Amino acid sequence: MLVVGDAMLDRYWYGAVDRISPEAPVPVVRVTRTEERIGAAANVAYNIVTLGAQASLLSVVGEDEASHQLEALVAKTGITPYFGRDAKLKTTVKLRVIGRQQQLLRLDFENTPEHEVLASQSATFEKLYPDHDAVLFSDYGKGGLAHITLMIDQARAAGKVVLVDPKGADYERYKNATVITPNRTELEQVIGVWRDEAELQAKAHQLRKSLNLQALLLTRSEAGMTLFDELGELHVPAVAREVFDVTGAGDTVIATLAAMAASGMSLREAVPIANRAGGIVVGKFGTATVNFSELFSPQGI
Repeated sequence: MLVVGDAMLDRYWYGAVDRISPEAPVPVVRVTRTEERIGAAANVAYNIVTLGAQASLLSVVGEDEASHQLEALVAKTGITPYFGRDAKLKTTVKLRVIGRQQQLLRLDFENTPEHEVLASQSATFEKLYPDHDAVLFSDYGKGGLAHITLMIDQARAAGKVVLVDPKGADYERYKNATVITPNRTELEQVIGVWRDEAELQAKAHQLRKSLNLQALLLTRSEAGMTLFDELGELHVPAVAREVFDVTGAGDTVIATLAAMAASGMSLREAVPIANRAGGIVVGKFGTATVNFSELFSPQGI
């Protein structure tokens, strides 16, 4: 699978919280341990390889310390990276401060890539997508998918399965994709709130048809997920034993969906498996993955 989108570096600072600062009414965190993980589109690709499939990652990063650390972490995973570099870009970093097993603060470092680098990314995409069974766009709204509409059309014309994890209110950018996977908040930004299930169904199908999608998969946290396609609706209830951390759960869901679809499964066959993967990963802390044995073990959830 080819994953295209905004790759990030997730940093975690863990520490003890023993007192309140005399300077302001905030906790003082005495940092005792740090950790770095790959995030966003890189985490999607990592979920794919953890399941046992092959993943290439096409992304734009800066020419900075964070980008080289991200590249080093990606190199250890088995992902094949294709990084476009922009000297003016800050590689997106999310720094989370953790105390007493709770996230106390998150700091984001980011800006938008230059047009020239994005044009180069499109050229690389044209060379890569013919050799992949599926293309997955992981949109985190950081500017790395300015040319997504053209890339979707190219991949679909070649008969590829195209999956999109969307962001923002402009879903016209995702027209002609195979399936998009918004969560409740993201879908509300586009179709508005719904009063009941019947109104949701009507609005979701209207959006699906207007964008010429094969399907729309709505992830609904504790309510599971619902697939809207030409056959109607397929609802799968949540299967998590315990929700510990939802960070990156959407990455796991769409990565699993892509892996199953690329292997020849229909979306209706793949959705329950993706739902199961999401249920496993929310029981882990931070940006995490699910491996094949966890997903298909009879001792699973």
